[in-house]
Amino acid sequence: MKVFALSIMAGRTRKRRKEPCAAIAVVDMNGVSGVARFYKTGRNRVRVVYGFTGLTSGMHGFHIHQYGDLSEGCKSACAHFNPSGSTHGGPRADSRHAGDMGNISANSRGEAKGSITLRGISVSPSSPLSVIGRSIVIHESRDDLGRGKNAESLKTGNAGRRLACAVIGLASP
Repeated sequence: MKVFALSIMAGRTRKRRKEPCAAIAVVDMNGVSGVARFYKTGRNRVRVVYGFTGLTSGMHGFHIHQYGDLSEGCKSACAHFNPSGSTHGGPRADSRHAGDMGNISANSRGEAKGSITLRGISVSPSSPLSVIGRSIVIHESRDDLGRGKNAESLKTGNAGRRLACAVIGLASP
């Protein structure tokens, strides 16, 4: 089913195609729950819309990790998704892992809601940049976006332990 939205500009009506959700990750672990939805917005560009509860107030690193293997909890998801072999950075940095989504901000009630558009990833299962079958991880601490002036910053952003994770799967149409 295709969904269309109408857009009115300068007295003209124009049909604009609204992309369906292509992938989804459902988190329910260690008291943290919520959903991240992935929408194709262009060639190797994806919009991630998220909403989580059960977090501590403040900033939390938010990443796409290499594997969807959660057999040992979030640990077996391995490192950040990084097909280009780049150093860690923020979501808009020139040098960054494809899976670097920056930080999410939880309010005093432990809720984090928002969206981010990322380049260098895909929701097409056949793409080498696909996030399908990988995982999202919410970290305990703030991601320093690779600016921490140490080796760990350039690898993980010093985001701390992994609080919760989920496999990114194909969304129901």
